[in-house]
This record gives sequence, C-alpha cells and structure tokens, in this order.
Amino acid sequence: MNGLIALLGSGEYLPVMDDVDAYLLSNCGANGRKPRVVCLPTAAGQEGDASVNRWSQMGVDHFTRLGADVRAVPVTDAESASEPGHASAVEEADVVYFSGGNPMYLHQTMKDSLVWKSVQKVWQRGGVYAGCSAGAMILGSEVPDFRAMGLRSISVFGIVPAAFIIPHFDAFPMIWKPLLFALRKRLRNGERLLGIDEDTAVVGTLRRNWTVMGKSRAHLFTKDSEESFSTGETFSLGQ
Repeated sequence: MNGLIALLGSGEYLPVMDDVDAYLLSNCGANGRKPRVVCLPTAAGQEGDASVNRWSQMGVDHFTRLGADVRAVPVTDAESASEPGHASAVEEADVVYFSGGNPMYLHQTMKDSLVWKSVQKVWQRGGVYAGCSAGAMILGSEVPDFRAMGLRSISVFGIVPAAFIIPHFDAFPMIWKPLLFALRKRLRNGERLLGIDEDTAVVGTLRRNWTVMGKSRAHLFTKDSEESFSTGETFSLGQ
C-alpha cells in the first residue's frame, strides 16, 4: 500500500506545521521505533551553500524537536542525486521531505536519478512523501512557466491527479490573477488545478480523500467550477 503524501503551500520546518508533521511521523510506518526522516534541500540547489545549509539545518532542528531521527542529505544537483550513498540514505527513511525552491530545477535534478528511485521506494512501501512549494508542484502533471503567465509549462512526474499544483495560493498578488485564468483555460474535461494556501498542507493518498491541515485553505478548480476547503475538511481528486 502506498504511503501518505503531504503537499504544503509553504511553512516547511516552522512551528505552524508541528501538528501536520507530528501526524506524518505517526503514520509513516515506523511501527513503534523512532521515525527516520531525510530532508532534501534540492530545490534550493542553485541558490548556493548558504541557502542549502540553512534549509538543511532548519529541517534537522525541526524534526529533532518532534522526536525523529533526522538527517539532511546534500542532494543539490544531478551528480549528487546519483550518488549511491545518498540514494541509500534516502531509501532507509520513513519520511522524505523536500523543502522549497525552484520546481523546474528540482524536477530536472530528480528525474531518472538514483535518489528519486529511492524516494519512490520509500513511498511505495508505506512511508511518507512530503513536499513544500516546489516539492509539491513536481507531483502534478505540469509546472507552469510563471514568466510566461501560464501560457507554457513543463511536464513533471504526474503522480498526484492534478494538472497543476500551485502553492502560496493566498499570497498571489492581483497581477498573478491572469495566470490562474490562463491555467484554468488550459484544463481539459476531468482535469483539476489544486491551489494550496501558505502555512497549509493537503495530506492524503492516491486512493482516498485528501484532508486540509494547517492554518488556511485548499482550492480545487476545474475549467468551469471552483471549491475551497478549510482546515479539517476533505475532498477528492477524482482518482
């Protein structure tokens, strides 16, 4: 049975996510032992060592405080994503957590890598995949090119049945509203766009409903309809 997926709009490694992450640790298949967490700063790999180190330390501090056995694995580019030692470390985890950054770079780095194969093994055996912002976006079907206002996009992993997963949804300034309009026009019948507010998570599995956790709401769009769901409410992606 595949494990939980947690898609975060923002808030990784912050106290606002304590309840969400405690839930993930309790449902990651650790079976009475101390959960093992791996934090991957890969999406920030182009931002330099200071950014990578900051995200790594935040993840270690956060999950240590929550009682997990945690380590950050320095996967920052295609070369490090194919190091057998890094892949082995990831495969031993119960929770694999991607912090935010550039979704296109994250997908490019993970695609066909040994580390991504290990991530899939963790989730497929019942462990947890958690992804914030970029880490959430790569599980949809496409990532929009924001510079082109959604008129073009790249294909990504397509694991979660949503055409687009858009984090930081409640923080979009008015100038980004045309982006949402453009993305909705591109949706085909049966396709959905999932928007996730900041400091908010959507947690579920591919074969069951998804639950909104954290501070705010999630938003589900088709070409012709829209719904919003508050913390504690559930919804289906029609899978």
